[in-house]
Amino acid sequence: MSRWQWTQRQQPSRFWSLASPVLALLITVGLASLLFVVLGKNPVQGLQVFFWEPIKSGYAWGELLLKATPLLLIGLGLALCFRSNVWNIGAEGQFVMGALAAGAVALLADANSSRLMVLPVLLAGMAGGMAWGAVVAWLRDRFHANEILVSLMLVYVAIQFLGYMVSGPLKDPQGYGFPLSKMFEAATAVPRLFAGSRVNIGLLLALLGAVLLWIFLFRTRSGLAQQVGGMAPAAARYAGFSSSRALWLAMLVSGGAAGLAGALEVAGPVGQLTMSLPVGYGFAAIIVAFVGRLHPVGVVFSSLLMSMLYIGGELAQSRLGLPKSISLVFQGLLLFTLLACDTLIYAHWRRVVARPVPAPEQKEAA
Repeated sequence: MSRWQWTQRQQPSRFWSLASPVLALLITVGLASLLFVVLGKNPVQGLQVFFWEPIKSGYAWGELLLKATPLLLIGLGLALCFRSNVWNIGAEGQFVMGALAAGAVALLADANSSRLMVLPVLLAGMAGGMAWGAVVAWLRDRFHANEILVSLMLVYVAIQFLGYMVSGPLKDPQGYGFPLSKMFEAATAVPRLFAGSRVNIGLLLALLGAVLLWIFLFRTRSGLAQQVGGMAPAAARYAGFSSSRALWLAMLVSGGAAGLAGALEVAGPVGQLTMSLPVGYGFAAIIVAFVGRLHPVGVVFSSLLMSMLYIGGELAQSRLGLPKSISLVFQGLLLFTLLACDTLIYAHWRRVVARPVPAPEQKEAA
């Protein structure tokens, strides 16, 4: 007599660790098709808007890479955090504070400023994000506060602070009362890579960040200490690795990456400080990091996928009449299907043969 049973694997499956994101994407596409049918839309047209329109032309690729740049930067920082067992959920707040700091420096420029002004703008963005991440690191290190709650609550503090600044000290006096700053000078604009495309040097910085993170994680002793501290804190302490140092390094790098993403956004396609800056990149990058398996190369590809969902949501709103939140639904579906598929890494279905239970007489004879 046999039956199928869900059992634990002796070792995690290397195959499913790579195949799980692919299976999750396929399941997400299937569920999205059903969702389009329920909403009364053609599923083929809906999938085309999400997965073909963002890559059908050179200009579309430029917009795809432009959206992927902040997701890649923030995702790399979060990958380092999560590998270090530091659960930074507030990258959105660090993104906002980086954009705010960069915008404040950009407003100091005038028509005669040098093009080198873009460097202090980007550095200010990194400093703003690092400062906001340092608050989380200090509270956990000094008072053992939960970094999940602290970083998440600081997101709303950052958004409120942005609202105060664009409605007061940084408000455009000729903006007809709207909460926004004046447009930045051309000297502060992030240089573009190609003519006729909005993709800028932020893409090169993000790819360079992926290379540097790979080298740090897999080719340096400090990267090993960072990961050991996340996987086995007791072993890290025994080996002499500092958990406090790992915490501060993870939060400062993650905050700096998110702040740089905010600076590139505000000094790039946006060009001014507005209340519409928080678009959810910091939260979407959490999915990017996990879909990319917390590996720099994987995060590069998952950021492109998440960028497609962002652009597809905007196109679905204008062409199919769907709400803009449809992209958030897709992101949620992808995250939950990935979590479900990840169970295949550690468990699988097995056919178990049940041994017959001996009768009492047989037990006595034995």
